[in-house]
Amino acid sequence: MNEISKIIANALLEDMPNGDITTDTLFTNESSQARFIAKSSGIISGILVAREVFKQIDENIHFEIYKENGTSVVKGDTIAMVSGLTKSILKGERVALNFMQRMSGIATLTAQYVAQTIGTKALILDTRKTTPNFRILEKQAVKDGGGMNHRMNLSEMVMLKDNHIKAAGSITKAVNIVKSKIPSTIKIEIEVESIIELKEALKTPVDIIMLDNMSVGMMTECVLINHGIKKLEASGNMTLDRIHEVAKTGVDYISVGALTHSYSALDISLKFL
Repeated sequence: MNEISKIIANALLEDMPNGDITTDTLFTNESSQARFIAKSSGIISGILVAREVFKQIDENIHFEIYKENGTSVVKGDTIAMVSGLTKSILKGERVALNFMQRMSGIATLTAQYVAQTIGTKALILDTRKTTPNFRILEKQAVKDGGGMNHRMNLSEMVMLKDNHIKAAGSITKAVNIVKSKIPSTIKIEIEVESIIELKEALKTPVDIIMLDNMSVGMMTECVLINHGIKKLEASGNMTLDRIHEVAKTGVDYISVGALTHSYSALDISLKFL
């Protein structure tokens, strides 16, 4: 069983530790058909997760997808149809909606951020500010919304932040230590908070420099100083209303924690026909 299947299995166990006392009492072998309906506009994500929810409950459930991950919907659109045993549909309804509403909310918010970068080279990145044990789903939702995944976990790449640098002694020392101990295939990113720190970082073999909590003016200056030498990532207080201005500075990436911690779930319902 893969990671996503395990997440779904745990969600079903949480919702039905001893079956569904209401549904199991009411129904036996009756059949029904129901449709997932968008009740607001947005971007769909989690449709395959929703399908897997029903498959884990009942392999004979038929799940027909009308709107694929990454596609837009407006209020009233049919997202998918599910048919089979009434009790199987009812048992999967809430868990499927919980996954799809939240993932679609992330995808929708991501798409709004991505729209603000049109006409620039900046790419929208997510962060590790995710719901514990749901990171793989939330990062997939970011991709469905047109964003890109930053590192999936602490094992994937080196990220030297202010506390690492302070404890190590300096930017140069921190970079030299990790560079001497990691495989050449592992990328190194370092956080800087000033022009002086940027200039020091540019002399080291890092791959990406994160411009942390800088003003637009300072970021613009950093881009000019960098002159395309390193990839630059803007981070810190990246609200939707300032993304276009930040993107116009010429940075390569803009990381946004809000994508996975400050979204609103997309309003979706399941209605029996």
